[in-house]
Amino acid sequence: MSYKLFAYWSAPKPEDVEEFEEYYANTHVPRAAAVPNLKAITTTRTADGFEGGPTDHYRVAEMEFESPEALAESTESAEWAAMRTCSGGIIDRFGVTMTVEMGEAEEAAPTQRL
Repeated sequence: MSYKLFAYWSAPKPEDVEEFEEYYANTHVPRAAAVPNLKAITTTRTADGFEGGPTDHYRVAEMEFESPEALAESTESAEWAAMRTCSGGIIDRFGVTMTVEMGEAEEAAPTQRL
């Protein structure tokens, strides 16, 4: 089992995209990657909605932990505080929003075609 945190970011203004991307990749992601107990981090810049529709989010970050307890322990760290402060700075600087959701990951085998 693993426990995952998903951070959903709204889009910056078109004129801020380049600066947002540079700051996100070179400042925010390294801070997030430094959080203790983190097993993996994946970031995705969404571009295509399902069946050609629009996307609901601009970026999605997925942070994987061993358990809810491991995540809870991480939230007490200086690295977590630095990441949270950085998130607030991104929100203030670029006028974006961030929504966070968490849950237990469940493995599912792909269905076989007959």
